[in-house]
Amino acid sequence: MSATEALWQFAIVAALLTITPGMDSALVLHAAIRHGRRAAAAAGAGICLGALVWGVAAALGLSALFAVSATAFLVLKVVGAAYLVYLGVRMLWSALRAAPVSVDAVGMPVPSIRAAAAKGVLTTLLNPKVAVFYIAVLPAFLPPDAPAALFGAALAGIHAALSAVWFAVLVLGAQALRRWMSRPSTQRGIDVVTGTAFIGFGAALAFTEK
Repeated sequence: MSATEALWQFAIVAALLTITPGMDSALVLHAAIRHGRRAAAAAGAGICLGALVWGVAAALGLSALFAVSATAFLVLKVVGAAYLVYLGVRMLWSALRAAPVSVDAVGMPVPSIRAAAAKGVLTTLLNPKVAVFYIAVLPAFLPPDAPAALFGAALAGIHAALSAVWFAVLVLGAQALRRWMSRPSTQRGIDVVTGTAFIGFGAALAFTEK
């Protein structure tokens, strides 16, 4: 397989993975609806950064530890599941409290951009499914004569770029409905739905086998 063939074939696989509903899309969409495009962009950037880290780690063979070590996989799985449940509970608590928040010019809450980015990074880095995906799939697209680290970073970069495009689509869709979404009742409903989904993602992750 040539480098060009590997790049476009991996792009197809990464595109299908990106548009598949999951916690990454849910996090970005929730940020866009609940907090506005800046927070959503920060969360998306964090997710892409996390994917880049896993991609390079897989290319270097570091994340193979989570594919072959039951203990390492279990630890990362438990921590990741706990973090997702924690995010979900916080969203549900926010909906129940209905606490007042500062808003921007279009009536959307203004969160910490750094916090939104950190959520994106942690959601990806603490997901052992991402590690196993990269270590299982990425080697199949590494040409034997290509530098593993550099080519692995290129493949992860393709995944990150496709994710960024997909997240932009989600954000634009959310912004198109920003008037309706700025209503307190709508935002509480969004928190309930997304919080419940994240708790579900966490529970599913906790029972995931390698």
